[in-house]
Amino acid sequence: MNGLAGPLHGLANQEVLVFLNKMKIALNEDFSRTKVEEFVKKTLASGQVVPGYGHAVLRKTDPRYTCQREFALKHLPDDKMFKLVAELYEIVPPILLETGKVKNPWPNVDAHSGVLLQHYGMMEMNYYTVLFGVSRALGTLASLIWDRALGLPLERPKSMSTDGLMKAVGAKH
Repeated sequence: MNGLAGPLHGLANQEVLVFLNKMKIALNEDFSRTKVEEFVKKTLASGQVVPGYGHAVLRKTDPRYTCQREFALKHLPDDKMFKLVAELYEIVPPILLETGKVKNPWPNVDAHSGVLLQHYGMMEMNYYTVLFGVSRALGTLASLIWDRALGLPLERPKSMSTDGLMKAVGAKH
């Protein structure tokens, strides 16, 4: 689990929450576009990053972020922290692109996940990495079970889609 606990990995959603709370205090909860833009630009000018933006592999908005955003729009549209995350989604990518230094200015899953966890009562940030690790383990286990069931060697999860697995076992949708 400790291998998952860096600020760009298992602790990333915690870093986002720390950033959001600093912004909340600094802006006295005035999340107007102008104030948020100023805060983001000041953060970048000081040599810091905007946590929750960018991804080592993806070059577009993380689909997990999109899924969480759609969920939040439906189930917690009035949550103050979600509103701030939504505002950052509109503001941060253009600012990062302006710098000319960023290949991927789009939000990743961590830009959203901590806000959802806290909204639903999971306030103990020290356990977020555990949740991250358990979800990874369950995904790996599901892949391993399919491998054994189909008599396949160990493989990477992206090597066969669910549709491909369904066809391989003759299942109908």
